[in-house]
Amino acid sequence: MITGINHITLAVRDIERSFRFYRDALGFQPVQKSPQSAYFVIGELWLALVQDKKARHSCLPEYTHIAFTVDPEDFTAVRERLIAAGVQEWQQNWTMGESFYFTDPNGHKLEIHASNLEARIEDAKIRYGAETEWFV
Repeated sequence: MITGINHITLAVRDIERSFRFYRDALGFQPVQKSPQSAYFVIGELWLALVQDKKARHSCLPEYTHIAFTVDPEDFTAVRERLIAAGVQEWQQNWTMGESFYFTDPNGHKLEIHASNLEARIEDAKIRYGAETEWFV
């Protein structure tokens, strides 16, 4: 039985630049760094960066992204730190709660989000109406 997400691995072109971004701009706690990889801990999740010279140079066009939880009282400060780090915003927030959508130095689409699943479900139940099948 699958019980959760174990880790996320992102291919990066420059391990040093990506390490600094995830440590300094996002504030992730590093666990290890080598010339080919770096691991970070984010709550119960672990993020692996692996150097790959074939890694993309720009964003993929679809909506696929990784969202990280931010405490509501920290949202503005984290967003401002990301903007100061030079991130590119790839989408304006159109959902409930505070979200900021941005890319990392390799074009991976990321989000910081200051809400939770329960609030998202309550909002969606109002917005989507009777045509949606709910399991919670």
